[in-house]
Amino acid sequence: MEANCIKCHVPANGIGYQKTGLDLTSYESLMKGSVYGPVIRPGNSRNSILTMLVEGRADMSLRMPHDTDQALQQRDIEILRLWIDQGAKNN
Repeated sequence: MEANCIKCHVPANGIGYQKTGLDLTSYESLMKGSVYGPVIRPGNSRNSILTMLVEGRADMSLRMPHDTDQALQQRDIEILRLWIDQGAKNN
């Protein structure tokens, strides 16, 4: 997430932060979620908003990272899913 997401989801100038309130600068703020609610459901990557967005399952127009034509590598998505499925611990 540091390489692909944080530049837009950082208070106060990140465009993703301005639009959603999602702050990726700390584990605590990530787990807090956005103004729309939690983005991670520990133990359930399939129903976590974060994985829906990076996979483009919510809507392709909302796929993250949003400011690039390049989707996350499948390997990175699998690591994210695995971390969430294992409880999204602060490790």
